[in-house]
Amino acid sequence: MPNGVTAVRLACIPLYVWVLFGAHHQAAAAIILGVLGATDWVDGTVARRFNQVSTLGKILDPIADRCLVATAVITIAIAGAVPAWFAAATLAREALVSVAVLVLASLGASRIDVLWVGKAGTFALMFAYPAFLLGHGSAGWQDGIRIAAWVTGSIGLALAWIAAATYVPVARRALREGRSGRAATADAPGGDR
Repeated sequence: MPNGVTAVRLACIPLYVWVLFGAHHQAAAAIILGVLGATDWVDGTVARRFNQVSTLGKILDPIADRCLVATAVITIAIAGAVPAWFAAATLAREALVSVAVLVLASLGASRIDVLWVGKAGTFALMFAYPAFLLGHGSAGWQDGIRIAAWVTGSIGLALAWIAAATYVPVARRALREGRSGRAATADAPGGDR
């Protein structure tokens, strides 16, 4: 079931893109994106609540999150609702974290749990980007939304970069633990040599 929720979130990303650029419904696209971002916690909560945590889910959920963030940032920058520098700073952090995860996994690091500061940063950014889109325009009611987008976006971007820096010692420890665990397995009777 949790993996089904993640799959639905992934499947809705093309719908969001079509609504924004194909149907040209900016507000509807912002709402879809907001709902997709807000439901980020649903799959994990369901998995833990019903004891359905799986290896596939641990891989699929972060992939869905990265795809959603990248798609949101790129499309909203193309739509002109967010400055290129802000989008670039967001994407650079996402790329850094994604590459680091792949490198650490290939080097045999133990699993790294998500830090609260990273989740908070992602949550704030997933509020800010739909708000940037919804607030993009000249209507008077959009001014307050733009301000909220800038406040939460700035906080979210700062937290995201703080989280990236905070992961450095955590990643080193995970790499040490993963390597020592492999060495212990190899040294055990019947282990690989």
